[in-house]
Amino acid sequence: MRSEGDTWDITTSVGSTALFVAAARALEAQKPDRLSFDPYAELFCRAVGGAWADLLDGKLVDHDLKSTDFGGHFVNFQGARTRYFDAYFQRTADAGARQVVILAAGLDSRAYRLPWPDGTTVFELDRPQVLDFKREVLFRWGAKPRAERREIAVDLRDDWPRALQENGFDPAKPSAWIAEGLLIYLPAAAQEQLFTGIDNLACPGSHAAVEDGSPLPPEVFAAKVEEERAVVAAGDARPFFQLVYNEQCAPATEWFGAHGWTALGTPLVEYLDEVGRPVPEPDSEAGAMFMRNTLVSATKP
Repeated sequence: MRSEGDTWDITTSVGSTALFVAAARALEAQKPDRLSFDPYAELFCRAVGGAWADLLDGKLVDHDLKSTDFGGHFVNFQGARTRYFDAYFQRTADAGARQVVILAAGLDSRAYRLPWPDGTTVFELDRPQVLDFKREVLFRWGAKPRAERREIAVDLRDDWPRALQENGFDPAKPSAWIAEGLLIYLPAAAQEQLFTGIDNLACPGSHAAVEDGSPLPPEVFAAKVEEERAVVAAGDARPFFQLVYNEQCAPATEWFGAHGWTALGTPLVEYLDEVGRPVPEPDSEAGAMFMRNTLVSATKP
Protein backbone atom coordinates (compact mmCIF):
# COMPACT_ATOMS: atom_id res chain seq x y z
CA MET A 1 0.00 0.00 0.00
CA ARG A 2 1.06 3.63 -0.53
CA SER A 3 2.38 5.64 2.38
CA GLU A 4 3.29 9.26 2.97
CA GLY A 5 6.69 10.06 1.50
CA ASP A 6 7.10 6.67 -0.20
CA THR A 7 9.71 6.42 -2.97
CA TRP A 8 10.37 4.36 -6.07
CA ASP A 9 12.56 3.89 -9.11
CA ILE A 10 11.56 2.67 -12.57
CA THR A 11 11.16 -0.98 -11.54
CA THR A 12 9.38 -0.60 -8.21
CA SER A 13 6.02 0.61 -6.90
CA VAL A 14 4.51 3.44 -8.97
CA GLY A 15 7.63 3.56 -11.15
CA SER A 16 6.94 0.08 -12.52
CA THR A 17 3.57 1.25 -13.84
CA ALA A 18 5.47 3.50 -16.28
CA LEU A 19 7.19 0.39 -17.63
CA PHE A 20 3.84 -1.37 -17.96
CA VAL A 21 2.52 1.56 -20.01
CA ALA A 22 5.73 1.70 -22.09
CA ALA A 23 5.34 -2.00 -22.88
CA ALA A 24 1.77 -1.38 -24.03
CA ARG A 25 2.92 1.47 -26.25
CA ALA A 26 5.64 -0.74 -27.70
CA LEU A 27 3.09 -3.47 -28.45
CA GLU A 28 0.82 -0.91 -30.11
CA ALA A 29 3.76 0.19 -32.27
CA GLN A 30 4.09 -3.39 -33.58
CA LYS A 31 0.59 -3.30 -35.09
CA PRO A 32 0.16 -2.62 -38.82
CA ASP A 33 -2.81 -0.34 -37.98
CA ARG A 34 -1.28 1.34 -34.95
CA LEU A 35 -2.98 4.39 -33.50
CA SER A 36 0.28 5.93 -32.32
CA PHE A 37 3.99 5.28 -32.63
CA ASP A 38 6.43 5.68 -29.77
CA PRO A 39 9.76 4.20 -30.94
CA TYR A 40 11.39 4.86 -27.57
CA ALA A 41 8.97 2.73 -25.56
CA GLU A 42 10.69 -0.44 -26.75
CA LEU A 43 14.11 0.96 -25.82
CA PHE A 44 13.01 1.49 -22.22
CA CYS A 45 11.64 -2.04 -21.94
CA ARG A 46 14.75 -3.60 -23.42
CA ALA A 47 16.99 -1.52 -21.15
CA VAL A 48 15.35 -3.15 -18.13
CA GLY A 49 15.40 -6.53 -19.86
CA GLY A 50 14.00 -9.77 -18.52
CA ALA A 51 10.27 -10.18 -18.89
CA TRP A 52 9.89 -6.68 -20.31
CA ALA A 53 12.05 -7.60 -23.31
CA ASP A 54 10.66 -11.13 -23.62
CA LEU A 55 7.14 -9.72 -23.85
CA LEU A 56 8.02 -7.68 -26.93
CA ASP A 57 9.62 -10.73 -28.53
CA GLY A 58 6.44 -12.76 -28.13
CA LYS A 59 7.87 -15.13 -25.52
CA LEU A 60 5.40 -14.40 -22.72
CA VAL A 61 2.04 -15.42 -24.10
CA ASP A 62 0.59 -15.55 -20.58
CA HIS A 63 1.61 -11.97 -19.72
CA ASP A 64 -1.13 -9.60 -18.55
CA LEU A 65 -0.69 -7.50 -21.69
CA LYS A 66 -1.27 -10.56 -23.89
CA SER A 67 -4.58 -11.58 -22.33
CA THR A 68 -7.66 -11.18 -24.50
CA ASP A 69 -9.94 -10.01 -21.68
CA PHE A 70 -7.67 -7.23 -20.44
CA GLY A 71 -4.27 -6.98 -22.12
CA GLY A 72 -5.43 -6.45 -25.68
CA HIS A 73 -7.86 -3.75 -24.57
CA PHE A 74 -5.20 -2.06 -22.43
CA VAL A 75 -2.83 -1.88 -25.39
CA ASN A 76 -5.64 -0.31 -27.44
CA PHE A 77 -6.22 2.12 -24.59
CA GLN A 78 -2.58 3.23 -24.54
CA GLY A 79 -2.53 3.63 -28.30
CA ALA A 80 -5.66 5.76 -28.16
CA ARG A 81 -4.58 7.77 -25.14
CA THR A 82 -1.22 8.55 -26.73
CA ARG A 83 -2.96 9.62 -29.94
CA TYR A 84 -5.34 11.90 -28.04
CA PHE A 85 -2.62 13.73 -26.12
CA ASP A 86 -0.28 13.92 -29.13
CA ALA A 87 -3.08 15.69 -31.01
CA TYR A 88 -3.62 17.97 -28.02
CA PHE A 89 0.01 19.09 -28.14
CA GLN A 90 -0.23 19.71 -31.87
CA ARG A 91 -3.18 22.04 -31.24
CA THR A 92 -1.48 23.88 -28.40
CA ALA A 93 1.69 24.34 -30.46
CA ASP A 94 -0.39 25.71 -33.33
CA ALA A 95 -2.04 28.09 -30.86
CA GLY A 96 1.35 29.47 -29.84
CA ALA A 97 2.21 27.74 -26.56
CA ARG A 98 5.99 27.38 -26.32
CA GLN A 99 6.22 26.13 -22.73
CA VAL A 100 5.23 22.49 -22.22
CA VAL A 101 4.96 21.00 -18.73
CA ILE A 102 4.80 17.22 -18.37
CA LEU A 103 3.79 16.35 -14.81
CA ALA A 104 5.01 12.94 -13.61
CA ALA A 105 6.82 12.57 -16.93
CA GLY A 106 7.75 8.93 -16.37
CA LEU A 107 8.79 7.40 -19.70
CA ASP A 108 7.00 10.03 -21.80
CA SER A 109 9.17 10.60 -24.89
CA ARG A 110 7.27 13.49 -26.49
CA ALA A 111 10.24 15.84 -26.13
CA TYR A 112 12.06 13.48 -28.52
CA ARG A 113 9.39 12.44 -30.98
CA LEU A 114 6.95 15.30 -31.56
CA PRO A 115 7.69 18.08 -34.11
CA TRP A 116 7.94 21.00 -31.71
CA PRO A 117 8.11 24.55 -33.12
CA ASP A 118 11.32 26.50 -32.68
CA GLY A 119 11.58 28.11 -29.27
CA THR A 120 9.68 25.36 -27.41
CA THR A 121 10.86 24.31 -23.95
CA VAL A 122 9.64 21.02 -22.50
CA PHE A 123 9.76 20.80 -18.71
CA GLU A 124 9.67 17.22 -17.37
CA LEU A 125 8.86 16.76 -13.68
CA ASP A 126 9.35 13.45 -11.91
CA ARG A 127 11.36 11.66 -9.25
CA PRO A 128 15.13 11.79 -9.84
CA GLN A 129 15.54 8.01 -10.25
CA VAL A 130 12.96 7.93 -13.04
CA LEU A 131 14.47 10.88 -14.88
CA ASP A 132 17.97 9.40 -14.51
CA PHE A 133 16.88 6.12 -16.07
CA LYS A 134 15.20 7.79 -19.03
CA ARG A 135 18.10 10.13 -19.70
CA GLU A 136 20.68 7.33 -19.57
CA VAL A 137 18.74 5.07 -21.93
CA LEU A 138 18.11 7.77 -24.51
CA PHE A 139 21.70 9.04 -24.32
CA ARG A 140 22.97 5.50 -24.86
CA TRP A 141 20.93 5.30 -28.08
CA GLY A 142 21.99 8.74 -29.25
CA ALA A 143 18.48 10.20 -29.09
CA LYS A 144 18.23 13.98 -29.31
CA PRO A 145 15.27 16.02 -28.02
CA ARG A 146 13.42 18.05 -30.65
CA ALA A 147 12.95 20.96 -28.26
CA GLU A 148 14.86 22.35 -25.31
CA ARG A 149 14.30 19.79 -22.55
CA ARG A 150 14.65 20.62 -18.87
CA GLU A 151 14.51 17.92 -16.22
CA ILE A 152 13.09 18.91 -12.84
CA ALA A 153 13.69 16.25 -10.22
CA VAL A 154 10.86 16.84 -7.78
CA ASP A 155 8.12 14.87 -6.08
CA LEU A 156 4.71 16.30 -6.99
CA ARG A 157 3.76 16.06 -3.33
CA ASP A 158 6.42 18.75 -2.66
CA ASP A 159 6.68 22.38 -3.83
CA TRP A 160 6.89 21.64 -7.54
CA PRO A 161 5.58 25.08 -8.67
CA ARG A 162 8.60 26.72 -7.08
CA ALA A 163 10.97 24.16 -8.62
CA LEU A 164 9.39 24.72 -12.03
CA GLN A 165 9.86 28.49 -11.87
CA GLU A 166 13.41 28.12 -10.58
CA ASN A 167 14.14 26.16 -13.75
CA GLY A 168 13.01 28.94 -16.07
CA PHE A 169 9.25 28.53 -16.40
CA ASP A 170 7.62 31.93 -17.06
CA PRO A 171 4.02 32.23 -15.78
CA ALA A 172 3.51 35.28 -17.98
CA LYS A 173 3.83 33.23 -21.18
CA PRO A 174 1.28 30.70 -22.53
CA SER A 175 1.89 27.12 -21.53
CA ALA A 176 0.55 23.63 -22.25
CA TRP A 177 0.25 21.16 -19.36
CA ILE A 178 -0.37 17.44 -19.21
CA ALA A 179 -1.16 15.03 -16.38
CA GLU A 180 -1.41 11.67 -18.16
CA GLY A 181 -1.93 8.56 -16.05
CA LEU A 182 -1.20 10.56 -12.89
CA LEU A 183 -4.31 11.48 -10.92
CA ILE A 184 -5.09 7.99 -9.62
CA TYR A 185 -1.72 7.95 -7.86
CA LEU A 186 -2.56 11.11 -5.89
CA PRO A 187 -5.01 11.48 -2.99
CA ALA A 188 -7.80 13.99 -3.48
CA ALA A 189 -6.00 16.75 -1.56
CA ALA A 190 -2.92 16.37 -3.75
CA GLN A 191 -5.08 16.46 -6.90
CA GLU A 192 -6.57 19.73 -5.67
CA GLN A 193 -3.08 21.11 -5.08
CA LEU A 194 -1.99 19.96 -8.54
CA PHE A 195 -4.91 21.62 -10.31
CA THR A 196 -4.44 24.78 -8.23
CA GLY A 197 -0.75 24.86 -9.12
CA ILE A 198 -1.56 24.63 -12.81
CA ASP A 199 -4.21 27.33 -12.55
CA ASN A 200 -1.91 29.69 -10.64
CA LEU A 201 0.95 29.34 -13.15
CA ALA A 202 -1.08 29.30 -16.37
CA CYS A 203 -1.68 32.70 -17.94
CA PRO A 204 -4.61 33.35 -20.32
CA GLY A 205 -4.11 31.44 -23.55
CA SER A 206 -2.70 28.41 -21.75
CA HIS A 207 -3.90 24.83 -22.02
CA ALA A 208 -4.20 21.78 -19.78
CA ALA A 209 -4.95 18.12 -20.46
CA VAL A 210 -5.53 15.37 -17.94
CA GLU A 211 -6.69 11.79 -17.81
CA ASP A 212 -9.50 11.67 -15.28
CA GLY A 213 -11.18 8.70 -13.66
CA SER A 214 -14.09 8.41 -11.27
CA PRO A 215 -13.50 6.38 -8.08
CA LEU A 216 -14.90 2.94 -7.40
CA PRO A 217 -17.45 2.56 -4.59
CA PRO A 218 -15.37 2.25 -1.38
CA GLU A 219 -16.53 -1.29 -0.63
CA VAL A 220 -15.70 -2.44 -4.15
CA PHE A 221 -12.25 -0.88 -3.97
CA ALA A 222 -11.54 -2.48 -0.59
CA ALA A 223 -12.51 -5.88 -1.98
CA LYS A 224 -10.23 -5.34 -5.02
CA VAL A 225 -7.30 -4.51 -2.74
CA GLU A 226 -7.81 -7.61 -0.60
CA GLU A 227 -8.20 -9.85 -3.64
CA GLU A 228 -5.05 -8.39 -5.15
CA ARG A 229 -3.03 -8.87 -1.96
CA ALA A 230 -3.54 -12.61 -2.19
CA VAL A 231 -2.58 -13.02 -5.85
CA VAL A 232 0.44 -10.69 -5.52
CA ALA A 233 1.65 -12.58 -2.46
CA ALA A 234 1.37 -15.80 -4.46
CA GLY A 235 3.47 -14.30 -7.23
CA ASP A 236 0.66 -14.47 -9.77
CA ALA A 237 0.26 -10.73 -10.44
CA ARG A 238 1.83 -7.31 -9.95
CA PRO A 239 0.10 -4.72 -7.74
CA PHE A 240 -2.18 -2.04 -9.08
CA PHE A 241 -5.01 -1.36 -6.65
CA GLN A 242 -2.47 -1.25 -3.81
CA LEU A 243 -0.68 1.61 -5.58
CA VAL A 244 -3.60 3.93 -6.32
CA TYR A 245 -5.82 6.23 -4.29
CA ASN A 246 -9.50 5.70 -4.85
CA GLU A 247 -10.21 9.41 -4.48
CA GLN A 248 -11.16 12.40 -6.61
CA CYS A 249 -11.14 16.07 -5.66
CA ALA A 250 -13.72 16.84 -8.39
CA PRO A 251 -14.17 15.76 -12.00
CA ALA A 252 -11.53 17.65 -13.97
CA THR A 253 -14.06 19.21 -16.34
CA GLU A 254 -15.98 20.62 -13.38
CA TRP A 255 -12.89 21.82 -11.52
CA PHE A 256 -11.38 23.66 -14.47
CA GLY A 257 -14.75 24.96 -15.58
CA ALA A 258 -15.38 26.41 -12.13
CA HIS A 259 -12.02 28.18 -12.29
CA GLY A 260 -12.70 29.94 -15.57
CA TRP A 261 -11.32 27.43 -18.05
CA THR A 262 -13.20 26.05 -21.04
CA ALA A 263 -12.98 22.29 -20.51
CA LEU A 264 -14.10 19.41 -22.70
CA GLY A 265 -14.22 15.82 -21.51
CA THR A 266 -14.28 12.86 -23.91
CA PRO A 267 -15.23 9.52 -22.33
CA LEU A 268 -12.58 6.95 -23.16
CA VAL A 269 -15.11 4.48 -24.54
CA GLU A 270 -16.36 7.14 -26.98
CA TYR A 271 -12.83 7.93 -28.10
CA LEU A 272 -12.02 4.25 -28.61
CA ASP A 273 -15.06 3.96 -30.83
CA GLU A 274 -14.07 7.13 -32.68
CA VAL A 275 -10.60 5.77 -33.53
CA GLY A 276 -11.91 2.33 -34.49
CA ARG A 277 -10.92 0.24 -31.48
CA PRO A 278 -13.32 -2.21 -29.78
CA VAL A 279 -14.89 -1.20 -26.48
CA PRO A 280 -14.70 -3.96 -23.85
CA GLU A 281 -17.85 -5.33 -22.29
CA PRO A 282 -18.97 -3.20 -19.31
CA ASP A 283 -18.83 -6.15 -16.88
CA SER A 284 -15.26 -7.11 -17.82
CA GLU A 285 -12.19 -5.93 -15.90
CA ALA A 286 -11.16 -3.64 -18.75
CA GLY A 287 -14.71 -2.43 -19.32
CA ALA A 288 -15.18 -1.43 -15.70
CA MET A 289 -11.96 0.57 -15.84
CA PHE A 290 -12.63 2.20 -19.19
CA MET A 291 -16.17 3.28 -18.31
CA ARG A 292 -14.76 5.44 -15.48
CA ASN A 293 -12.07 7.08 -17.62
CA THR A 294 -12.33 10.46 -19.34
CA LEU A 295 -9.79 12.33 -21.49
CA VAL A 296 -9.96 16.04 -20.74
CA SER A 297 -8.53 19.10 -22.47
CA ALA A 298 -9.04 22.67 -21.30
CA THR A 299 -8.15 26.18 -22.38
CA LYS A 300 -7.80 29.27 -20.19
CA PRO A 301 -9.45 32.14 -22.12
